[in-house]
Amino acid sequence: MIGRTEAALESAVADLSGRGSPDALGLVVDIGDAKQVDKAFADLGERWGGELNVLINTVGPGAAGGFEDLTDEQWLQSVQDGVLGMVRCVRSALPLLRKAQWARIVNFSAHSTQRQSVMLPAYTAAKSMLTSVSKNLSLLAKDEIMVNVVSPGSIASESLVGWAKSVGVDGDDPYRLMEAIDKHLGIQRNAPGRLA
Repeated sequence: MIGRTEAALESAVADLSGRGSPDALGLVVDIGDAKQVDKAFADLGERWGGELNVLINTVGPGAAGGFEDLTDEQWLQSVQDGVLGMVRCVRSALPLLRKAQWARIVNFSAHSTQRQSVMLPAYTAAKSMLTSVSKNLSLLAKDEIMVNVVSPGSIASESLVGWAKSVGVDGDDPYRLMEAIDKHLGIQRNAPGRLA
């Protein structure tokens, strides 16, 4: 696996090793840097005989803020992190995926592409773009590479729990966490916007 934080990677590798995956490997990589991404996949290719069966892209969270409050830089950063990071990883992984007998790409989008949030327009736009790019990538079926998009609802991730605590909510209580998401992020339930 690749990620930006060495401590988090070490923890994940230790967890995977403890669960019976002794070949787990964590590489510190800034997915905003194409050269780092290329090197990481070259290293993975050497480690596993030039093949890769599965690539899972989970990139988050993008800038939060109301539409009028977000700067151009925050919009661009949401696309940089949420879309181009995935694009770089897929591009670097494709030679390894094509060599495998079977291959899968799984990209994580978000339920906010269906249930809009007044506080997540840049994040949601980036996730919509990721979904669109993934549809294009599904054409890789001709190379025996299956591409899927997963659009989960809110997950009590470390960053989401930390955010909840920053707004005075016990993020460890799932009910309170979901209440906070509805209250502070303004996710619209069964109230689609109207386009003229």
